[in-house]
Amino acid sequence: MDFYILILLVIGLLLLVVTLGSGWIERLPLSYALIYLVVGVFLGQYGVGLIKLRPDAEFLQRLTEFVVIVSVFSCGLKMNRPLTGQAWRSPIRLLGLLMPIAILLMALIDRWFLGMGWGAAILLGAILAPTDPVLASEVQLAHIDDRDELRFALTSEGGLNDALAFPFVYFGIYALKDSNWQNWLKNWVVVDVIWAIAAGVVMGIVVAKSINWLDRRLQSQRPAEDTLKDFLTVSTILLTYSLTELINGYGFVAVFVAGLVLQNSYQRESRRDNSPSREKHLSQLGFIEQIEKLLEIVTILIVGSLLLVEPMVKYAGQSLLIAGLLFLVIRPLCVWLSMLGSRLPSSTLWLMSWFGIRGIGSLYYLTYAMGEGLKGETSEQIAWITLTTIVFSVILHGISATPLMKWYERN
Repeated sequence: MDFYILILLVIGLLLLVVTLGSGWIERLPLSYALIYLVVGVFLGQYGVGLIKLRPDAEFLQRLTEFVVIVSVFSCGLKMNRPLTGQAWRSPIRLLGLLMPIAILLMALIDRWFLGMGWGAAILLGAILAPTDPVLASEVQLAHIDDRDELRFALTSEGGLNDALAFPFVYFGIYALKDSNWQNWLKNWVVVDVIWAIAAGVVMGIVVAKSINWLDRRLQSQRPAEDTLKDFLTVSTILLTYSLTELINGYGFVAVFVAGLVLQNSYQRESRRDNSPSREKHLSQLGFIEQIEKLLEIVTILIVGSLLLVEPMVKYAGQSLLIAGLLFLVIRPLCVWLSMLGSRLPSSTLWLMSWFGIRGIGSLYYLTYAMGEGLKGETSEQIAWITLTTIVFSVILHGISATPLMKWYERN
C-alpha cells in the first residue's frame, strides 16, 4: 500500500470537509487548528499510522519559520491605523510591558517550582511568551476596515511579539552556555537588542518601499500578467526576510514592518488618486491568507502526529502548572498591569487577558533553541512542556474563541 497516496487522500478529504463545512464549523465552539490537531493524532502512531516519519528539529524549524513570516506579514497588511502613539497605545503597552513582565514571571516559576537553571528558565519563558499570529484568526482583525480595539490589539501583538521575543530567547541560550553573564551581556544588548531590532525596522521600510516603487514604475509601463501579480507578495516577504537576516537583523520584525508599510502606502494611494490600490491590497491579503491557512494545516497535522503519551505524562504535572499559571494568572495579571489607565471596557480587557494563544511561534523558538545547542534532559523537559502547552492552548482557546467573540460582538 502506498502510504504517500493515502496521506494525500486524507489531506484532500480534510480540505474538502473544512472548506464545504466552514459555514457549520464557524457556528461551533471549534477552531480549525483543533480539527487539524485531532486529525494529526489520528494519522500518527496512535491512529492509523500513516505519518511514521519523525521530522528532525531543523526541518520543523524551517517549516515553522516560514509559516511565521507569512503570518506576521499578513498581520502587517491588516494594520489599518496611522502610525501614531495614540492609535497604537494598546499594542505598545502589550509589547513594552506585558511580554517582558510575562517572561520574568514565567522564568521565576520555572526556577522556583521546576528547579531549572536561570538560562533554561528564561529560555522557556521566552519560548512561551509570544502569542501566536497563525492560530488566532478567529480573534484577529476580520478585514482591513475592522476598527475594533480588541481585534487590533491582538492582531498587532501577534504580529510583533513573535519577533520581539527573539532577544530573550538569545538571552536564555547564552545563559545556558555560559552562566557568567558578564562575558556576553554587553554583546547581547548591542547586537541582539539594539542592532537586530533597528536593522529589522529599517530593512522592512527600505525593502517594502523599494519594491512598491519598482512595482508602480514598471506597472505603469507594462502591467504584469494577472495570474502572477499576487506573487509580488511572496517576493516581498522572501526578499525582506532574507536581506534582513543577512545583516543579522530580525527578519520577523522586518516582514511585519514591510506589511505595515505597504498597507499604509496602499491607503495613501487610494485616497490621493483613486487608484486600484484597495483592490490590490485586498487581493494580496487574500492570497497570503490562503497560503497561511495551507501552511497551518500541514504544520498542525505534523504536531499532532508527533505527540507521544509517555513523555507528555512524564512532564504532565509541570506542563499543567506552567500552562495553568500562564493562561489563568500570568497573562491576565500582565494585561491588567499593562493596561492601567487605558480606559478600555472591562469586557475588552478580560478577552484580551484570555486570548494569549500559543502555537507555531513557540514551536519555532523551541526548534531554533535546539539547533543552537539545547539538548539532553533540559531539552526534553522544555520541549514537552512547550508542546503540551500548545496543545492546551489549541483546545482551550479553540473551543472558547467562537462563543466568546460572538458574545463580545453582541455586547
